[in-house]
Amino acid sequence: MAVVWRLGVVCGAQGDRALHCSGSKAASLHWTGERVVSVLLLGLLPAAYLNPCSAMDYSLAAVLTIHGHWGMGQVVTDYVHEDAPQKAAKAGLLALSALTFAGLCYFNYHDVSICKAVAMLWKL
Repeated sequence: MAVVWRLGVVCGAQGDRALHCSGSKAASLHWTGERVVSVLLLGLLPAAYLNPCSAMDYSLAAVLTIHGHWGMGQVVTDYVHEDAPQKAAKAGLLALSALTFAGLCYFNYHDVSICKAVAMLWKL
């Protein structure tokens, strides 16, 4: 929540208006957000192992999806050079990320959950 508040303060959002940041400031905040998610993931993995629960499963689903989406977004940015193919690739990536998150949530709700599935794999 603090990161969202910081985005609003730095970018000048007030009330219900959307966040409109300058290019370098938005890129800097995005980079900071990526680092925050990476550090959060480093702490979340052992916490999920030590305390497997529904909150951990859904947190892992969200953080893993965001982490993968941002990482693959950089691959698209680096390797797809023309405007139209890049827009199509980013739209496909967004659809894939949404499908990934929905699949992980479905797996958490209707099956054994992420934490228990990893524990079952380690028991093999």
